[in-house]
Amino acid sequence: MLNNFILLAQAQHALPIFLIIPFLLLIGMIAAGPIFFGHFWEHNYKTVAVVLGLTVLLYYLFALGDYHMPIHTLAEYITFAALLSSLYIAAGGIYLNVNANATPAMNVVLVAVGAVLASIIGTTGASLLLIRPFIRLNIHRIKPYQIIFFIFIVSNAGGLLTPLGDPPLFIGFIKGVPFFWTLQHLFTPWVLSISLLCLMFYLVDRRNKETDFVPDPAVVAKNEEKTEFHFIGKRNLFWLAIIIGAVFLDPNVVDGLPHIYYDGTKISFLREVIQLTAAFMCYRFSSKTALAGNHFNFHPILEVVFLFFGIFFTMMPALQLSAAIASSPSFSDLITPNSLYWATGSLSGFLDNAPTYANFLSLAMAKFDLAQNSVQDVRHFAAGTSAAGLDTLIELEAISLAAVLFGAFTYIGNGPNFMVKAIAESAGIKMPTFFAYVLRYSIPFLLPILVIIWYLVVHLRLF
Repeated sequence: MLNNFILLAQAQHALPIFLIIPFLLLIGMIAAGPIFFGHFWEHNYKTVAVVLGLTVLLYYLFALGDYHMPIHTLAEYITFAALLSSLYIAAGGIYLNVNANATPAMNVVLVAVGAVLASIIGTTGASLLLIRPFIRLNIHRIKPYQIIFFIFIVSNAGGLLTPLGDPPLFIGFIKGVPFFWTLQHLFTPWVLSISLLCLMFYLVDRRNKETDFVPDPAVVAKNEEKTEFHFIGKRNLFWLAIIIGAVFLDPNVVDGLPHIYYDGTKISFLREVIQLTAAFMCYRFSSKTALAGNHFNFHPILEVVFLFFGIFFTMMPALQLSAAIASSPSFSDLITPNSLYWATGSLSGFLDNAPTYANFLSLAMAKFDLAQNSVQDVRHFAAGTSAAGLDTLIELEAISLAAVLFGAFTYIGNGPNFMVKAIAESAGIKMPTFFAYVLRYSIPFLLPILVIIWYLVVHLRLF
């Protein structure tokens, strides 16, 4: 314990610990604002997030003279915001409706399909494509827990199979992890986690009796006739494909792409320009019927963009302090697959999971004298062919699993979570607060599955 305090003091010497106050304040307001001062928070959350984010940013620039961290954080934020905004607009112009009985089995089928799509078009793309049809399907029996399980399955766990699935895995791909590494090594944990979550969802959803609601007889009668699918907005699929395809246009992976060179890193801008241009074309030429059917508006994406501006910049000190403490030689013996799983997961749930993945990847590789800025070292680490042997393989599996699965633990763990919440609330669904989400859903439903995955995959190494 004494050593921990010494390490904290050393980290504080390099970076004032009071800098984490804006982050804690923002997270506290996200959690408590809707409960205790809802009217103020609803009208001022943009100002609060931007002011807190700028406070930390300006301190880095003018008090610490640190331009490195802010510039890289800004680049990551622009990439994040461009992708989410583009996917939101593209999906908003695609109207998918399922006329069927909203049975527990049908709900499980829909989220299972979403879990598969999440690894193809990303958790954000799959979430935005399916959340509105999911709500419409259950409109006469909709409850918050259904949206939460949608977040668990489609917005997070489903993205384990490819680097397209979830931002942390894409960061690994950019740094040198082979594209099909996730499919090869995380397929069984993906099947296990999706199966357990779908089973739990089915058992909970069976208790949701239609007698608890007052359904529209006309809707029920129509749904009982036959199952039908209505699809409007096919032209948006073309633009959606461009947005997703542009993800691969990273100058650190593809040579020859235009970029901004800073501090040894190639910062992309072509990818973001293509995605935002495609989004504009989507909105400009989208079917008015599809937009009206989805009740499309920009409020949900604006909420995500503003809140995550504050989150990205206020969490810079928290990430640096945690990395400074964890990278100390005193912690080297504690860097094991088990500790990496729980440490990566814990931070991924309450910080953004993408930079958390990058930090712990760097930490785990440093233990074996490997550098994450070396593509060759990352490939050796992923293959388990370094001097350390196969231990590096299970450590990367632990980091990857934790970053993706724990991203569902809170609203802020992964970008799509907040997006789905905002869309559900715009549809009139009273979503749980930050603390209620964790206490009523994450701990009783998600945490046991996270423990099972850890015990079987990371601890026992059965898969």
